[in-house]
Amino acid sequence: MTIEAVAPTGNGQTVCVTGAGGFIASWLVKLLLEKGYTVKGTVRNPDDPKNAHLKAMEGAAERLILRKADLLDYEALREAIDGCQGVFHVASPVTDDPEQMVEPAVRGARFVINAAAEVGTVRRVVFTSSIGAVTMDPNRGPDVVVDESCWSDLEYCKNTRGVELAVVNPVLVLGPLLQPQVNASIGHILKYLDGSVKRYTNAVQAYVDVRDVAEAHLRIYETSGAAGKRFICAERVLHREDVVRILAKLFPEYPVPNKCSDEVNPQKKPYKLSDLRLRDLGLQCKPVTQSLYDTVKSLQEKGYLPVMPPQCQKL
Repeated sequence: MTIEAVAPTGNGQTVCVTGAGGFIASWLVKLLLEKGYTVKGTVRNPDDPKNAHLKAMEGAAERLILRKADLLDYEALREAIDGCQGVFHVASPVTDDPEQMVEPAVRGARFVINAAAEVGTVRRVVFTSSIGAVTMDPNRGPDVVVDESCWSDLEYCKNTRGVELAVVNPVLVLGPLLQPQVNASIGHILKYLDGSVKRYTNAVQAYVDVRDVAEAHLRIYETSGAAGKRFICAERVLHREDVVRILAKLFPEYPVPNKCSDEVNPQKKPYKLSDLRLRDLGLQCKPVTQSLYDTVKSLQEKGYLPVMPPQCQKL
C-alpha cells in the first residue's frame, strides 16, 4: 500500500504542539520551525529555564509562541489551539502510576480533539500514542508480525467531530537530547552506563530515533492520505543483551553490565514489528547503533556522563 504524499506547506501555517518541552516534542518543534511553520507550544510554565532550549531554536524568536496550558485545562488548550491549522498532541500526563495515567491521558486527548473541532480552523490532529497500544498482548507469539491492525480504537479516537485524526505509535525513543533533563527512555540507556545497574534484564524492546519520530509526525501531517490511520514508528527490536553489547563496543570505558539478571529462563525472543506505512511515506529510520551512539554523546555533552580520557578506557 502506498499513501500519497503532498508537498510541504509550512509557510503561512500555524500549528500547535502540546507538551512542547518534552523529548519528542522538542525535536518536532525544531523541525517545524525549520520547515517554516509558526508554532504555538503548550508548556506548564513558559518562563521555566527548562524551556530555554525552545526559545534558542532557529526561527523561534519570530515563529514560536509558548503558551501556559495544562493537559487537563480545556480553556487553556482551546486558547492555544485557536487559529491553528494543525495540532500535534504529544503531551502526556506525568505519573509513576500507570493506572493513574490512563484516565487523564484519555481526557486530555478528548479535550484536544474537542478544542480542535470547536475553534473551526484545525484540519488535522496528529496524536502521539504508545507502542503499548499495539504490543501488549500476552497471547501473541514471537513470529506474529505486529502492525497497525493489532491496535484497538479507544472511544475518543472514534468520534473526532469532523477533525482529521492520525495516530503515531512510537516505540522506545532514543537519540540526542534537546531538553536539559533526562527523560524516561534516555534514562533506560543511562542506567547501563553509569554503574547503577549491574545486570541487564531478560527482556526485548523496540527502538527508534527521536529525529525519525519527529519526521514521522510531520510527514503524517503533510500527507493527504494519512487521515484516519495509525503508524508504527520503529527501527528494530532488540534483546537487552544486544543493547549492552552495542554500548560496550561503542563505549568500552563505561561499566556496561555483561550478565543477565535471569539465568534460569530461556532468553526472550524479539517480536516482529512492521513499519510499512511509514516506509511508504519515504521514511527510513536511522540504525539503532547510530541512535545509541548519539544518545551517549548527548549524555556526555549534557554532563550526565563523564568523558573518560583514553588512558582510563578498558583495553
